[in-house]
Amino acid sequence: MKSLFFGRIPVNLATALLRFEKKGITQRLMHQLKYKGQQELGAFFGEWLGEEMAPHEHCRSIDMVIPVPLHRLRLKKRGYNQVAGFGKAIASKLNIPYRDDILLKKNKTHSQVFKQRFKRFLSVTDGDGVFLLDRPECIVDRHILLVDDIVTTGATLENCSLELLKVKGIRISFATIAMA
Repeated sequence: MKSLFFGRIPVNLATALLRFEKKGITQRLMHQLKYKGQQELGAFFGEWLGEEMAPHEHCRSIDMVIPVPLHRLRLKKRGYNQVAGFGKAIASKLNIPYRDDILLKKNKTHSQVFKQRFKRFLSVTDGDGVFLLDRPECIVDRHILLVDDIVTTGATLENCSLELLKVKGIRISFATIAMA
């Protein structure tokens, strides 16, 4: 997954737990997590990946887990961020803080589910920044693990990272449940 970002943004580590394929089991699980309220799936995947990451020396430099945020209206409608359980479980396994109050989504974007790859990329990269930082002083000189559910083009993770990289001394790694 790290090669997806080569030449775009500096990434320390990047991993995805599962491979996403249309009409496959991963797609069905992601649908249950995102739209059917099965939040425990996120925690299950986070515990699984956290167990895999914890013994590795290069994961010990991670200081904090931050989820890709949902816009407040989508969060209100869904009732939860589908990556929260995933991120919290990883943070617990790595014995580091989970913070969902640092990176915010300021612009509401439309669902990416039915868009083709190029249109997904454009919808997240068009216009004024979609994400913004609150409390940037909390992440100065930190190694952040940014978590999301699925990476397709990498545009969402890239745009979150561009905002995070405005902070002095920041290092970024990624963990997702699945990669398409």
